[in-house]
Amino acid sequence: MTDAADLGESTAQAKRPSEKAPQGRSTVEERVAELVGGAPTLTMVELAERAGVDLSSARLFWRAMGFQNVSDDAVTFTERDAEALRSIGALVGGVHVDRTTAVSLLRAQSYLADRLALWQVEALVEDAGRRHRLDDTGARVVVLDNIADVAGMLEGQLVYAWRRQLAALAMRMDAEVASRSVEETTSDSLPLPRALGFVDMVSFTSSSAHLGSRELAELVQGFEFTARDVITSHGARVVKTIGDAVLFIADDLPTAARVAVALVSEIRARPGLLPVRGSVVWGRVISRSGDVFGPVVNLASRLADVAEPDSVITDPATSERLSTSSAAAEFQLVPLPAVDMAGIGQMSPVELRRA
Repeated sequence: MTDAADLGESTAQAKRPSEKAPQGRSTVEERVAELVGGAPTLTMVELAERAGVDLSSARLFWRAMGFQNVSDDAVTFTERDAEALRSIGALVGGVHVDRTTAVSLLRAQSYLADRLALWQVEALVEDAGRRHRLDDTGARVVVLDNIADVAGMLEGQLVYAWRRQLAALAMRMDAEVASRSVEETTSDSLPLPRALGFVDMVSFTSSSAHLGSRELAELVQGFEFTARDVITSHGARVVKTIGDAVLFIADDLPTAARVAVALVSEIRARPGLLPVRGSVVWGRVISRSGDVFGPVVNLASRLADVAEPDSVITDPATSERLSTSSAAAEFQLVPLPAVDMAGIGQMSPVELRRA
């Protein structure tokens, strides 16, 4: 996939275990073996040979997966690792994608798998603690003892959800490509016209400083779960959550406007949640690595920074677009005094309210 020089030298100093090492394995080692396809039997050199790729490609495979370097003679891998590496090699060798794209795909799935596994395990720990009235240590021991037993179900649900999400994306992409004009197709501007919304909790830093771990977890989860429910139920999509804030995207401006005002209203009605403030903007973005980029992303964030609690604001251009849309009667647009926004300059925002 790349030259060995690009990868750097392996830094870990793990060695092949001694022949005199105990044959028995701890419970955790047994569970891990179930998850990864057995006890490790292959070194990095043997992994490359088994997969039919060069050593530098094997090293890159492991690094792209997001794991620490291991020495070439450390027994770390299983036949399942060799099968995965062989599949990636076949993807490149069959000229389906180039090497750069193969690495990007590896990084994408590994990053998201890391986040997903962490989310799932923490949810299971929370569940064990709540149902069995255990402290954090006891709850984690319970999860460790049972993690392999639920892995099959979690894996099946992951494949199901991924296929559903890919199907939905394919349908959206087909509709968008069919609606593009010749000018859009040949333009050098950012390719995706989208509505973006940014909503964050007010005074989160000062409020969270006085909360215990359970109360803080309930606050963050309450905000995130409410935000995701409102955003997806109205037909928009979550781009990312950043602790006390959420960035969402919609294919049309009225949908994003409905989401923003509904989210502020829903959170205001829920006891125990901090008030929020938000923004909605329309513009063009580019999508990479599961995120979106462009000047309007920064604009959405800066507008949210100057919004009052329990309010949603937008910029004049977006306000004008919404006022001439088919959903204009749903909203009231209230001009506000000019403000200075970092990195943008002076602007006269417009507050967005339900009519």
